[in-house]
Amino acid sequence: MTEPFGLLNVLKPPGMSSHDVVGAVRRLVGTRRVGHGGTLDPAAAGVMTVAVGKATRLLGYLRDDKAYRAVVRFGLATDSADAEGKVTARADASGLTADALAAALPAFRGEITQRPPMTSAVHVDGKRLYELARAGVTLPDEAIPTRQVTIHRLELVDLAGPTARLDVHCSAGTYIRSLAVDLGATLGLPACLEFLLRTAAGDCKLAAAQTLEELAEAPCWMPEDAWLGHLALQVIDEHEISEIGFGRRIAAQQAYEQAVRLRGPDGRLVALATLAGSQLQPVLVF
Repeated sequence: MTEPFGLLNVLKPPGMSSHDVVGAVRRLVGTRRVGHGGTLDPAAAGVMTVAVGKATRLLGYLRDDKAYRAVVRFGLATDSADAEGKVTARADASGLTADALAAALPAFRGEITQRPPMTSAVHVDGKRLYELARAGVTLPDEAIPTRQVTIHRLELVDLAGPTARLDVHCSAGTYIRSLAVDLGATLGLPACLEFLLRTAAGDCKLAAAQTLEELAEAPCWMPEDAWLGHLALQVIDEHEISEIGFGRRIAAQQAYEQAVRLRGPDGRLVALATLAGSQLQPVLVF
């Protein structure tokens, strides 16, 4: 039986880990070769990009920006920076206004520096932070390496009492929990992430995401142009397909700036290649 090949836009429900979702997809599509384009915390929900079969090799070539609807609770801090953790601080947030919150947002747009939370998978001295946290170890801030991330868009949707809803469009690797905590600090308040919904992952949008129940009935495979459309396309003939199959270079039709899709005359994705002089060198062959 031919192994499935393609990308699925999966709607992860709260309560499931990203690993659980991958396991469920493995059972539904009948192959163990399944991977995803970015984890979601178990308590979070929303879009997960799931690749199946040889398409798992393409995960590094997908657009990796993310979009979220974040619910932030001001006046409350936890040891995990989200609603799942133990409360570590409380404060009166009744004086917080939408105008004050909106005025604080511009400082977090563009390239910013973040410190990952203790519940993240970042390695420190050979251990993941969440492993240390589970063991009851809390590192001082200066022991946790910072990272540069980009917030493309950050907007206030509404503020109801101490709880705000924010829309965030950001680069891969952005910690929304850290964003919530840092935003609270700017406002002089403890804060944590109350709930998180991922509304987009690259070209996968929430409106088109399928639940696992829907996938069980009829998986909706994303068209190639929908998930690799940001890459240039070159259609090749049968001779060139044969050359690519042996790992040989073929002529480039133009000067490409990034990886290029090579598609056969039957519409099948044959390979990804990169420019080498005036030729294309295959880097992934299907």
